[in-house]
Amino acid sequence: METYGGRRNQAERDAITVEIGYALCSALFAAAVLFGAVAGPALLFQLPDIVEKLLLRIGLAIAPLVFFARVISVLVRFRRESPQPSQPGRTNPDS
Repeated sequence: METYGGRRNQAERDAITVEIGYALCSALFAAAVLFGAVAGPALLFQLPDIVEKLLLRIGLAIAPLVFFARVISVLVRFRRESPQPSQPGRTNPDS
């Protein structure tokens, strides 16, 4: 950013767009893998009905939580990495 609270330039907007896309894709992948690991046995093998329902419901409950946790963690990490001046306008602590 040019100044604290100022407008973002095109490169910063592009970086944010790429980071959002990465967060969504990696979160979707993580949620799908988790759902497959938890609910996969219920879909592939002949298990008792109660076990099948339990595994499917656990998978359906945990997958969205993993999705949102991954999106938030990626975006928070990206926000922390963007430099913020401690004293806007000063370029050198000795000045």
